[in-house]
Parts: sequence; structure tokens; C-alpha cells
Amino acid sequence: MFKVGIIGATGYVGAELVRILLNHPTVILNSISSVSYENQNISDIYQNLFSHTHLKLVSQEEIIENCDIIFSALPHGLSEDIAKKCFDNNKICIDLGADFRLNNEENYKLWYGKEYKHKTLHKFSLYALPELNRDKIKLCKIIANPGCYPTSINLGLLPALKNSLIETNNIICDSKSGTTGAGRGLSLKTHYPETNENFAPYAIGSHRHTSEIEECLSTIANKEVSVTFTPHLLPINRGILSTIYCTPKPNLNLEEIYKVYCETYKDEPFVHVLPLGETASIKNIKYTNNCHISLHLNHKKNGLIIISTIDNMLKGAAGQAVQNMNIILGVNEKTGLDFIAPAF
Repeated sequence: MFKVGIIGATGYVGAELVRILLNHPTVILNSISSVSYENQNISDIYQNLFSHTHLKLVSQEEIIENCDIIFSALPHGLSEDIAKKCFDNNKICIDLGADFRLNNEENYKLWYGKEYKHKTLHKFSLYALPELNRDKIKLCKIIANPGCYPTSINLGLLPALKNSLIETNNIICDSKSGTTGAGRGLSLKTHYPETNENFAPYAIGSHRHTSEIEECLSTIANKEVSVTFTPHLLPINRGILSTIYCTPKPNLNLEEIYKVYCETYKDEPFVHVLPLGETASIKNIKYTNNCHISLHLNHKKNGLIIISTIDNMLKGAAGQAVQNMNIILGVNEKTGLDFIAPAF
């Protein structure tokens, strides 16, 4: 049994990792940490865990020393040192922050305002979208878990770009997320009176995930891809719905595009293309590691509209991280993740 640890276990994503890993049959959740709550029991902070575990929050050093696989669920700028220690000690680091998501350091400086601290370490890291880099993930020790918005958008566009079904310019990505995407820290924009009975865009034209989306999509298309990305905050706890507008190549009909999507994802355990005429929704993927995709044409039949939905806490974060761990361990990818969405 592999021993796993979580650094940043008291954030929303960290708490989701605890919930999943406690029930994982292949690994043991050995230790967890939180700078803010060190020496406290996790069940005192999240009482849903009360009868399931009384793990005490320890230091980061203890986790790296005592675990084989370390999940780093921290904000950007805090995982490079952790990954360096893991790498030097032949441990696997799965980073759920942004420190290893971008190959281009100049983009990281531009969008995150920081330089890479351990530059050579980035040669050994991998952007770990399973549906794109599965074979490489098996061999990697530093895993960059994709962001939540990029996961929904990249999966929505992957078959179209991989098979040159659409134009690569003027792609519009209109995404909506539940408030857990903003993290557990308090802020005015996620304060209940601000979000309840409200629906608003934010970081218009300047959201950091834009660089990640464009870099991944350009890799898929093998040419530069540009997007207009606008995120919105929904008055719900969890879930992402991305509406993607793009232009199909001439002489392609919806049925042909649909067949390509079905073929691309036919063996994927978590990506499901809905029958034509149906519409993907947050309700049907909530509390699962699934991505639902539906395909539509505009009224003139010359514009493709792709709907892609995920749970931002699972396929957009903790669930995908465990999926990546399963790939590395060589076990069924659905291990510990075979959840069914509630009917209501």
C-alpha cells in the first residue's frame, strides 16, 4: 500500500482529497498538513469527517519524509520548494496549483507575477490532462494538475482541434463556476449577499487561466490557438459549465463532428459525449469525476457551440489529481472515483 499525504488539507480542494483518499482501496492516507491548523484534528475543522478519521495536521516536512505520493493543494508560488524536496527524495509530487502548468516561463511571469524558482525542475514536470498525456503521466514524478476552467474547455475542444474540425482563431469560451472555485478564504465577491440571486462575470479579459488554456489548445492543434475567455460566478457551491463558440471547417455537418467526438472519447472513463439533441448540465456531473459534452449548431448552421460541464472540485481539481495518481500507480483510473451524480 502506497502512503499518500496532502499539503494544504484544510482548503476546499484539500478537504475533497481527504474525502476521496480515505476510501481509496490502493493507498493509505498517511498524513496531512495545514499551516493555519497545525496540530489540530481534521475532523475538528470538517465535521463531516468526524466518524471517519481523526488524522492530526502535521508539518510539511513530516509529510514529505513519511509519504510516497504528496498532493500539494496550495496557491501558486508555494509548490516549487515542495516539488524540489519530493524530487530529491524520489517521491511523487502532484501539484494542484499553477506552479508547473505553464511551459513558458515568460507567460508565468506575465500572468502570475513570479519567476520560476527551480528552473531545471520544470524539465521534469508534465501538464497532466489524462486524456491528452496519459502515457507520459505514467513516467513522471512532478504532475501539474490542470486548472478547473481549462479542464472543461480543453476537453470540450480537444477532438475538434486534434482533428482540424474548426478554425483556430476567434474561439470564445464563456464559462460559469460555483463559488468553491474561489477557495475557502473570505472575500467580498464570494460573500453570500454578493453571490446569492446574482450572476456576474469577473477578471474580464485578464483571467490567469487564459494562458493555460491557450498553451494546451495550441499543443493539441500543433499551431497557435487564441481564445477569448470570460469566467462568471454562479450562486451555487460547485460545478462548471463552459459554452464554447467556434467556426467549423467548410462542408462539415454536425453529425460528422459528433462521430469524431464519440470516437475520440469512446474509451475514456470520465468523458461522455451526450446524444445529439441533449444538453450537458451541471446537475448531472455534480459530485462526480465526469465531464459531459454536448454539441450544437447555431441557427445559421455555420457556428459550432460546445457545452462542457465538470465538477470544479473533482474533475477540475481533486478528482483529476487522484485520476493522475491512479495512472502513475497502474491501477484502474476509476479506482476511488466511481461516483454517480445525485438525481436532485
